[in-house]
Amino acid sequence: MTKADDAELLEVGGRTVRISSPSKPYFTRGVQLTKLDIVRYFLAVAPGALRGIVDRPIVLKRFVNGAEAEPFYQKRAPSDLPEWMRTVTLSFPSGRTAEEVVVDDAAGLAWIVNLGCMELHPHPVRTADLDHPDELRVDLDPQPGVAWTDVRAVAMEVKALLDELGLVAWPKTSGSRGIHINVRIEPRWSFTEVRRAALALARAVEKRCSLASSKWWKEERHGVFLDYNQNAKDRTTCSAYSVRPLPDARVSTPLRWDEVMTCDPADFTVLTMPDRFAKIGDPHAAMDKNAGVLDALLEMAARDEAEGIGDAPWPPHFRKMEGEPERVQPSKSRTAAAKKKVGKADGGEIDPATATVAKKGRRQPTMPLIVIAQSPDKSAAEVGLERWKQQHPEAAALLAPDDVLTDRMRGSAYVWYRIRINLRNVPEELRPAQGVPDPDDDPTRAWREAKEIS
Repeated sequence: MTKADDAELLEVGGRTVRISSPSKPYFTRGVQLTKLDIVRYFLAVAPGALRGIVDRPIVLKRFVNGAEAEPFYQKRAPSDLPEWMRTVTLSFPSGRTAEEVVVDDAAGLAWIVNLGCMELHPHPVRTADLDHPDELRVDLDPQPGVAWTDVRAVAMEVKALLDELGLVAWPKTSGSRGIHINVRIEPRWSFTEVRRAALALARAVEKRCSLASSKWWKEERHGVFLDYNQNAKDRTTCSAYSVRPLPDARVSTPLRWDEVMTCDPADFTVLTMPDRFAKIGDPHAAMDKNAGVLDALLEMAARDEAEGIGDAPWPPHFRKMEGEPERVQPSKSRTAAAKKKVGKADGGEIDPATATVAKKGRRQPTMPLIVIAQSPDKSAAEVGLERWKQQHPEAAALLAPDDVLTDRMRGSAYVWYRIRINLRNVPEELRPAQGVPDPDDDPTRAWREAKEIS
């Protein structure tokens, strides 16, 4: 390792990788770690980290100002790509294409980490076949207030079902509150078919386990949500050994199944993982040798459809898909009760495009949701929520943990946060009215207002 112009030059696998601003603080609120510390961490666990990303197009999630600042997503490869790194042309549901980075070795891993990529976001395809995933991804996303013990219980239910279907499952902590379970599959099915299989899996687990939910809309979920849409094209999740932007620099950690019911995600950090990796190696080392088939899951999907259980909502940036139900969140949908209640005497009319009730020109929600705060700064939005609770203590005292909905809104070049509250557990006479969100910093407002003017 040598120094050059406030940079560290690392020799990695026979290649020289320049690490710019190596002493730049990346973590300061808990552990103290620099950019170079993060690079060295990834090199210490490189065989495991590469297993999840090698020969795959990668979305670059760049924490250029460290873990405590907002990252941004970059699909297109940087213009200064080293000559020894390659790209592949990936197409998106919008019809657009992009040259995305492909990592082949530890030097390539160090190079993207230098860009601020602590979370590694590979697509579930290999470069030789970009249309057929070789991985089914089960993302267990606990709702607010759900205990870690419940997440682990749902994970074990997923394993039991996959065992019955002859599929080998590989668990890892998400690095936050959830668990990811990956299944290597033969690259024979399209993204649509893999997502269909994941939806059938989610619904089957929901039937077997009261803690599990397959519902797409947050206001309908309970317990642990099985996010089937992570298998839609152009969706990615962080891969094994990724570093998450939490104060303790927690790591998404591959587990053996006998560790799932006893592990604590807080034990797996940038500081502890190299020693664990050196002692036990990668628990997922045999992953690529166990590619399975989706026939049984697709048969389950066909049975669901024969019983009238059709498709479920797709992510919002997808076009309306054949067989997809109405893509309107339940709080804005017209229920049978609302249909009876709102009539001509109330000035109510039915909007055929959205199937919501319009009363005197305004949509009438069927669930009592109000927007509390919206801001690109998550902490500012959370402070706004606390102010609202102080202003409305009676209502706040009646809220269940999953009545607070924090939405991470993602635009083409920005991320912002919206906090809503479901007042379903608050008697009508105690429900605060919708006020001006505090803060009310919606980065899409100018665009929407300009569109309305035009």
